[in-house]
Amino acid sequence: MSTTKSTLLITISGPDHPGVTSSVVSVLSSHGADLLDVEQVVVNGHLTLGLFVDANGEADEMRREVAEVAEDLGEEASIHLDSPDPHTGPSTHVVTLLGQPVSAVALGGVASALAAIDVNIDAIKRIADYPVTGLELEVSTSDRSRSSDEQLRMALAPLSDRLGVDLSVERAGLARRAKRLVMFDVDSTLVQGEVIEMLAARAGREAEVAAVTERAMRGELDFAESLHERVRALQGLPATVIDDVAAEITLTPGARTTIRTLKRLGIRCGVVSGGFTQVIESLAADLGLDFYKANTLEIEDGVLTGRVVGEVVDRQAKAEYLRRCADHLGISLTQTVAVGDGANDIDMLSAAGLGIAFCAKPALREVADASLSKPFLDAALFLMGITRDEIEAADRAANTFRRVPLE
Repeated sequence: MSTTKSTLLITISGPDHPGVTSSVVSVLSSHGADLLDVEQVVVNGHLTLGLFVDANGEADEMRREVAEVAEDLGEEASIHLDSPDPHTGPSTHVVTLLGQPVSAVALGGVASALAAIDVNIDAIKRIADYPVTGLELEVSTSDRSRSSDEQLRMALAPLSDRLGVDLSVERAGLARRAKRLVMFDVDSTLVQGEVIEMLAARAGREAEVAAVTERAMRGELDFAESLHERVRALQGLPATVIDDVAAEITLTPGARTTIRTLKRLGIRCGVVSGGFTQVIESLAADLGLDFYKANTLEIEDGVLTGRVVGEVVDRQAKAEYLRRCADHLGISLTQTVAVGDGANDIDMLSAAGLGIAFCAKPALREVADASLSKPFLDAALFLMGITRDEIEAADRAANTFRRVPLE
């Protein structure tokens, strides 16, 4: 029998049931083994337990006993001599893969793209099964410096359209879990549709206003000029239409879940919009938002004048408001997240620690850190490392859990 120090990789696999881990570890303990690393996962009731140990003594006897215990438990044991990898360290990045569904072809395409640039997949776990399927891949680049970030993003970027999935790349580590402020655009992000078009419909000018909005969101028109042009179409409308339209606003699917979950985590939430304060005030109160900013419609004698009061909230103003809110909270911009859909959000998403383009125009997707193509706002939580199970466990505890059937 060998009595020299040996390093072993032990893999236990089979049906999951109580007592497997404790029984195997008891054998290791009785032989004075030192645990170097361990990982355990359960997939659909099937257990895989990996242990990397230094066997200090009768390694052959310990291997025999581990194999016997595994057999008694109905598990398979694989035990091999191994050696520590001096280059092993924590994963450098997290790749999030979202789809409806995520096919084997999609995962295979991502894995192949990573292998082609010498990126190792350290771990894969499911983070969501509703309203989209989400997988989180912890990966390590051969070059562990930040110079590898862009290479990784460029390798994966072409895959989203080809494979029909959303992909995001973020640095792993504490910074990913240190977000303290999330700022949302409103129209076509936090709520469905464009409020100014809903107002223009009351004046019979929805189509022409919608056309201007579309060009502005694509970045073809200066936002301030387009806003003044669209607001002129509202001249003469009674101010009461503002309350009427505010009552008709429909939140984007997942919006309440998103805000509720963030607030439970102590993360501050706000909105900054090229829309109108008179509409957003009630929305902010309803959702319990910490910050809000928008344009103000001018009203004289109970009638809309077709003008806005004060400085226009354009793309530069949105980014500046994000900075001001971060300063107010005493946090850095790296601890912020911004979510939007149009060219008016470019500066804000570029300034944030994590910029998420939501069902967005191409101009915004090009500068965003991550893009979501499915119309479910709570998918943004998955990009922040918050899993569906965690969301729903908190909802069940608060008696707010429900799943709306997807069309």
